[in-house]
Amino acid sequence: MNLDELNFDLPPERIAQRPLATRDASRMLLLDKTTGAWQDRQFREFPELLRGDELIILNNVRVLPARLFGRRVGIHAEPPGIDNSGRHEHLQSPIEVLLVRQLTPDTWETLVRPGRKISIGEKIIFGEPGRDGETELEAVTESRGEYGLRTLRFTSKTGFHEALSRLGHIPLPPYIQRADEPADRERYQTIYAKQGSAVAAPTAGLHFTPEIVERIRTRKVEIAEITLDVGLGTFAPVRTERLEDHKIHIESYDIPAATAQAITRAQNEKRPVLAIGTTVVRALEDAAEKVAAGANGGTTLNPGKSEATIFLYPGKPLRVVNQLLTNFHLPQSSLLALVAALAGRENILRAYRHAVAGEYRFYSYGDCMLIRS
Repeated sequence: MNLDELNFDLPPERIAQRPLATRDASRMLLLDKTTGAWQDRQFREFPELLRGDELIILNNVRVLPARLFGRRVGIHAEPPGIDNSGRHEHLQSPIEVLLVRQLTPDTWETLVRPGRKISIGEKIIFGEPGRDGETELEAVTESRGEYGLRTLRFTSKTGFHEALSRLGHIPLPPYIQRADEPADRERYQTIYAKQGSAVAAPTAGLHFTPEIVERIRTRKVEIAEITLDVGLGTFAPVRTERLEDHKIHIESYDIPAATAQAITRAQNEKRPVLAIGTTVVRALEDAAEKVAAGANGGTTLNPGKSEATIFLYPGKPLRVVNQLLTNFHLPQSSLLALVAALAGRENILRAYRHAVAGEYRFYSYGDCMLIRS
């Protein structure tokens, strides 16, 4: 399939730059994946639009303040007669570091700008030095990769996550053309976020409020959770002409035993599995594909931790998820390919053209689409 087949025209003014005043005020495009018909609705109607026997699965990951601003530390020699030590550290130009994926407790794959200036072994410091002359957080470059990727090893006198909480900024997506603000710490986080280390939000969940969740539970709809550490790869462009040739990013996930059991039960009872966001789809379908490849009879997917490597696109069948709540995605993106795999390319593109014409708000802080049959 050619990448051009997942294209649509999107005026820049359709891209939401800020969240609405309240989480549940978003519009919602209701799409029937069987007929391709759609309706313009409001997200506040979501609980009443459910059949009542769905299994809803949420991604409970929390977003880290994953953008750091630091300074390089260089080494230079003092002129003779100035100081007998001969070598001193001195601060150089500012550096932006964006955490991408945790590799070990102390090391992260990161995006560094300007990356070309950062050599292996070079140190970056974050925050101002204390009375002892030490900074709260430091990093040393361990390796270099493509597209500005660098592996950094962090050290902190207070603990990495404590330092990150104070020094880090919310990593708003690149299409939001503004700096992060204090309010983003709360709004770029779902109300049910509690664990994991995401560097991007599972944005379909941003619409939920405690009242919406309570109305869903009042209808006796079953809710389960997974954790997938959303990475910046979710925004990575597809760089191949043929969609199938794209090398997809890797994301870590954890499926609790209770969730795996709930999925098996729902499938046995012919009940729909409704994923809240593409991150849930990716975790569940990756786990199911791994089981299918291993020919473990009688089990849809196994619980536990793994890494998602699956790439879903039109023509690749889904094994678990049959309904989806999702925000609107970038043209020619892997996320748009995933949505089209569930609902069909023509259905999705027609619905997207309607959303553009109807002035829906796109992307992370935008409106949403409920896909069902």
